[in-house]
Amino acid sequence: MNFDVLIVGGGMVGASLACALGNGALKVGLLDRSAPAPSPEHGYDLRVSAVTLASRAFLENIGAWEGIARRRVAPVEAMHVWDRNGHGSIHFDAAEIGAPCLAYIVENRVIQAALIERLNRLTNIHYLCPVDTAELALGVDRVSVALADGRRLHARLLVGADGAESAVRRAAGIDTRSLDLDQKGIVATVTTERPHANIARQRFLDTGPLAFLPLPDPRACSIVWSADARRADELLALDDAAFGVELECAIGGALGGIESIGPRAGFPLTLAHARAYTAPRVALAGDAAHTVHPLAGQGVNLGFLDAAALAQVLLDADAAGKDIGAHAVLRRYERWRKGGNLAMVSLTGAFRYLFGNNLPGVRALRNLGLDLADSATPIRRFLMRRASGLEGDLPRLARARAH
Repeated sequence: MNFDVLIVGGGMVGASLACALGNGALKVGLLDRSAPAPSPEHGYDLRVSAVTLASRAFLENIGAWEGIARRRVAPVEAMHVWDRNGHGSIHFDAAEIGAPCLAYIVENRVIQAALIERLNRLTNIHYLCPVDTAELALGVDRVSVALADGRRLHARLLVGADGAESAVRRAAGIDTRSLDLDQKGIVATVTTERPHANIARQRFLDTGPLAFLPLPDPRACSIVWSADARRADELLALDDAAFGVELECAIGGALGGIESIGPRAGFPLTLAHARAYTAPRVALAGDAAHTVHPLAGQGVNLGFLDAAALAQVLLDADAAGKDIGAHAVLRRYERWRKGGNLAMVSLTGAFRYLFGNNLPGVRALRNLGLDLADSATPIRRFLMRRASGLEGDLPRLARARAH
């Protein structure tokens, strides 16, 4: 079986890249080890993403946003960030930048379901799922992928969108730099006494940040509580009543009492960045290339921008008659995405230590910084536009269409 592009990893980034290459001249294979879990009909998925306006534009341009909007999505119209130790706070409001919202909170399974629905309509995309990859072989002119069932696939380009433990990255011999943050992220869905009013709330605590993200139900929120590993284990061991008390205290009673708590899960937090995004016949995207702290909500958005940029580079190269697997072609993608992604990895890591440090001088400095940014309207608006994906060198597919 011969392809132009083989994408290993059918998660949100890999599936979005396949959709971005859809309805074109390139023959694309998307390989996934497991069939996607259906989006829950009752109750919310534990994992959600804060989809920026640039990511929404990308998903709209590749034909997947309609499927998301038809399921479940919650707009974030404002965001309030404050420090538990002091008076520092900053408030972002989408109206200030003339946008309908700052981001959209969407369950990961909803995004995945919409992407799979879309790619199944694209005639040049071959979705192979579930398949187990037995061997990856990188040659001068092509790559070969041997599947556990005996089939062998060949392509001009192999894309690793297979997560933080990427097999494609290992096969290409690309090293990563990583830092174990000694933290865990706790996720759960909760209902609160007072409605969230489509406001995202994030409070910096001594042991890590806590975020309440609005869901479509006016009193339902997805929480992401990043805490030092020991503290996280203590929280995960509590029963629902005791956890609810801790949660209400941690958010400062901003939404009244915690009325119900769904299942909880914890996962370790690390920072990682690949030393290279490309090699001859290989490109990395999403978590295979970089992982960031969840406090900024940028993880999947960086992955979507990777997919949009890589698709543009490949389509432009193919239209110009160039070899899409040539390292000279792929380096354009690496130069485009690597610097910005590394900056975000570094920034989220710095925030983790800045706001996890309770020394009096550091505490006073961060509170002053929050207050100054809040009072300086141009800075606040720039931060909103940048975080929402309205600024920067955006790929064509991540730019909003004129209506």
